[in-house]
Amino acid sequence: MFRFVALIFLLFLTACGSPTPPTSFAPGGEIVKSAIALSLNLTQEKVTKQLNASDPNLGVSQINVKNIEPIYIGHLPTYHLEGTYNLKIGLPEQEVTQKDNPFDIYIQRQKEGKSWRLVKRETDSEGETQWLTYFIHHGSF
Repeated sequence: MFRFVALIFLLFLTACGSPTPPTSFAPGGEIVKSAIALSLNLTQEKVTKQLNASDPNLGVSQINVKNIEPIYIGHLPTYHLEGTYNLKIGLPEQEVTQKDNPFDIYIQRQKEGKSWRLVKRETDSEGETQWLTYFIHHGSF
């Protein structure tokens, strides 16, 4: 009888915990690389428009994921990844390499499990937080 009660109690505690996606479904290296590059390109677009400058050529390499936190956003499995990467910036007259740049990104697996989206937390003009998503073009960076 004690085992039965203990089993029911254990199942109850498990059911009450907040579910998290399995880390075994976390994005692979190429998806992470593409997500970092997409995040950089989104930021770069804003800056180049403000400066009326040409887009530099960006190359992401040496990705080191230090932390993976699986969560759900909008009922879809999402992975909050933190770590570092190297960046090569190709400018018209020179090339610059930056090492150990930190990254903090959210990558979301889509319903069918075949595609991924970069998820960015944005604050609108009224101070409300919302999540915006951007399709990750796998292998394009």
